[in-house]
Amino acid sequence: MRRKTRQIHVGDVLIGGDAPIAVQSMTTMYTRDVDASVAQILRLEEVGCELARVAVPERIDAEALGAIKRRIHIPLIADIHYHPDLALIAIEQGVDAVRINPGNLLNGRESFEKIVRAAQAADVAMRIGVNSGSIDGLDRKGEEMRKISVKLLDDGTFVKSDPAEERRREREELVGRMVAKALEYCGWADDLGYTNYKVSLKSSNVMTAVEAYRKFAAACDVPLHLGITEAGTLVTGAVKSAIGFALLLADGIGDTIRVSLTAEPEEEIPVAYEILRSLELRSRGVTFVSCPSCGRVEIDIMTIANEVEKRLAKVQTPIQVAVMGCLVNGPGESSDADVGLSGGRGKGMIYRKGKHIRTVPEDQFLDAVLQEVASQLPEWEANLIYPAGGELGKLSFGRTRKTGIAGQIGESVTASSAPLAPHPTTAGASATAVAEPETPKPSGKRGKPLPILPSDN
Repeated sequence: MRRKTRQIHVGDVLIGGDAPIAVQSMTTMYTRDVDASVAQILRLEEVGCELARVAVPERIDAEALGAIKRRIHIPLIADIHYHPDLALIAIEQGVDAVRINPGNLLNGRESFEKIVRAAQAADVAMRIGVNSGSIDGLDRKGEEMRKISVKLLDDGTFVKSDPAEERRREREELVGRMVAKALEYCGWADDLGYTNYKVSLKSSNVMTAVEAYRKFAAACDVPLHLGITEAGTLVTGAVKSAIGFALLLADGIGDTIRVSLTAEPEEEIPVAYEILRSLELRSRGVTFVSCPSCGRVEIDIMTIANEVEKRLAKVQTPIQVAVMGCLVNGPGESSDADVGLSGGRGKGMIYRKGKHIRTVPEDQFLDAVLQEVASQLPEWEANLIYPAGGELGKLSFGRTRKTGIAGQIGESVTASSAPLAPHPTTAGASATAVAEPETPKPSGKRGKPLPILPSDN
């Protein structure tokens, strides 16, 4: 059950209450570079970003906000640290919200109250952000190697330390301080009659963030923005965010989310929506199913699946697409999808809503799948993924055990035809044998990346 919160608004996006969980990102361009910032936000809009935050470290950045705001279509949030004057300029420039950490503002509460009054007068929202790193350095101790120590007590008994228990107590203490600070800052806003704000309690440590959000959620009805700060690169950041968000969202906690990645911000949005779709909290976009590949596969499943997913990134209509590579699970998964491909030995069956409609050769896989997807989308979306009146061309030459696992025509995989020889450690024992190629060929190794070939058109 979704946690009941008050409802606020950031521009025309409703947050909290019964509103859908909103997806946010942050630009990487210098905000003073208006053209570059606008271009990046427009790219974010295309993949489904609903709120865009920009860094405002200097006055020149704050003064560029109005020009950016006039050229985009989603709410703009100004990220402010230290200098309250930058927040006041941002509000004058017409932003939809400001992100403030009251703990690092010069002159503390006095500056915070100035910002609140300006935001209140302009009907601008606020995110009150608390980060474990700005409380103190305690949370960073989790990265240190902890040693077990043994102490001799006065009564002659030995006591052994428990590093895990020490860490748990430290986390509990830090979480308590984070939540206390957040509630204190909320009180400052409430004292001025300002309620159009949400709160975040971030940490790079997943469990610290989860515990802080849970404790705060139990104490009040303020909407929450979820984030695992400094989560990491694409794989690390996606995993840490997915774990943290799932633990909270499954309990109904969270009203906006941002997957923080050391990557282009456009890469954050698909991860966010995949988390929400997996928890059945949002249905926007493509639910993509593909097999992980194995020795049964005789099509170039990795290249095909990745290319199909990439081309469907801008689709907003809920639709399930399956790209499968063998006869074991392929027909079942493909027939369960709105559009499915079940491939094998250079050809594949195309499914539409559970029915097999045609069989195509491998060099037509990409065309066939995207053409079927496009046929089920509104015209404007269909044109994004499949050019009207044109063919996309073949994606690859294929992958078979005879022509090479790496998909290179004419190259044999030596091990597939080599005679079996007794294992060196069990010579003479016919029960144990391995294929021993006469001359190993590194180019035939499995897992070699496959280039996307240019179209023949």
